[in-house]
Amino acid sequence: MADINQKPSKTPNNVVVILLDSLNRHMLGSYGGKEFATPNLDRFAARATRFTKHYTGSLPCMPARHDILCGALDFLWKPWGSIELWEDAITYELRKAGVVTQLISDHPHLFETGGENFHVDFTAWDYQRGHEGDAWKTRPDPSWTGAPNSFRPNIPYDNSRGYFRGEEDFPGPRTMGAAAKWIEENAGHHARFMLFVDEFDPHEPFDTPEPYASMYDKDWEGPHLIWPPYMQGALAKGVLSEAQAHQLRASYGGKLTMIDRWFGKIIDAIERKGLWDDTLIILCTDHGHYLGEKDIWGKPGVPIYETLGHIPLLISHPGIAPGTCDALTTSVDLFATLADVFGVKVRQRTHGRSLLPLLRGEVSSVRDWLLTGVWGREVHFVDGRYKYARGPRAANAPLTMLSNRWSTMPTHHLTREQELPLPDDRAYLDHMPGSTIPVIRQDWQAGDKLPFWAFMRFTGHHLYDLEEDASEDRNLAGTPLEAELAERLRVALKELDVPDSQFARLGFA
Repeated sequence: MADINQKPSKTPNNVVVILLDSLNRHMLGSYGGKEFATPNLDRFAARATRFTKHYTGSLPCMPARHDILCGALDFLWKPWGSIELWEDAITYELRKAGVVTQLISDHPHLFETGGENFHVDFTAWDYQRGHEGDAWKTRPDPSWTGAPNSFRPNIPYDNSRGYFRGEEDFPGPRTMGAAAKWIEENAGHHARFMLFVDEFDPHEPFDTPEPYASMYDKDWEGPHLIWPPYMQGALAKGVLSEAQAHQLRASYGGKLTMIDRWFGKIIDAIERKGLWDDTLIILCTDHGHYLGEKDIWGKPGVPIYETLGHIPLLISHPGIAPGTCDALTTSVDLFATLADVFGVKVRQRTHGRSLLPLLRGEVSSVRDWLLTGVWGREVHFVDGRYKYARGPRAANAPLTMLSNRWSTMPTHHLTREQELPLPDDRAYLDHMPGSTIPVIRQDWQAGDKLPFWAFMRFTGHHLYDLEEDASEDRNLAGTPLEAELAERLRVALKELDVPDSQFARLGFA
């Protein structure tokens, strides 16, 4: 942690946020990882504050971005969606304050149903095309022989992939290269700016050119595996062989090392433009990614174990020496930090705490607990030592959605009705906590076709002592300790004014 007597040389004038998707904390050299090379991420960590107890809030991709850009947890109210009528992204207030904001991204969900209006209040935005589900091309390049599309049906990436001829053609390198170029051309020109780089790598497909494709699995023969199955027990059930499991993990590592190289170009540009002296630089992620830990792959319907939920956060503050911060933090705190740097407020109720006092050594903590989860699944209470994941009653009902922008994750293989049933004649107008604007509320009951994510099976409650059992092998649910954690979770839910249905669904009513 920063020296309590240390004072920053100046308040940051600008901010650069680099959000890498599905970045595994335990695989970074700065967090003790030795499996894959991450020299540039480690180079940045060497001059940053390294947060050791940073956790997810809302999951997965777009809910996490809502946490960061709007500052409000939404997994307790809706599964996936764009900015609501009663709230603003921080970019709206920054625009009014005269701060120039630039988005550079290859993240397709930002431009699909459910995420389409997160970019509109940036001063400018740059979308690098062709990643995963981006509907970029209508036909594949006929000269390309193809990459294996295992474990899933055809998706838009299969049409786009053949147009990436060299490393610099892949969406990730193009995005990071564009960000470095923006810094070179714009730093020093604007009075104040926020550059937000939303880079989809190392998210699947774990598709890279050589030398990365073979870097960590030199004995693999045949096409590289780039799509992990989304399931628990892939090895135990024979879906993956040991060799295939190793290949998938190695393919993730290859993409991680590739994007690390291009992250280095952003750091080089920051150094050339002298931004260390007046710019807050944040390296973060939305969540991790299971690659065989507990024989879990992808992001299936399981409790949020440390692999997925305990995420890296590195922040460089001008005038603050590098160090370690052991305070408990979560994704909505990034929003609060951005608002603090630029001195702006938004109209909606938010849930974050600024990290600037932590960075400056003025306080030792900003929160005693946090909540994290996926809509319709377990609600997790984390206090820095214990993690309590409370599952629903057997029927997982009533399950409530509150939204005026009815949408859910585009899967590219389910219909919208399968992803999220439409509201029916039971829907009525309610209000979001902190808002007087009417909002559509739908409560699903036992026997209804459950929305996407929520229909997967549950394994009861989970309680882990993270200090004594970091690998989460000993479930303490059912011991006297659970009653204490359950009450603390109930109080936290009440503090957030969650829908009354959550108490009933989780067995608190």
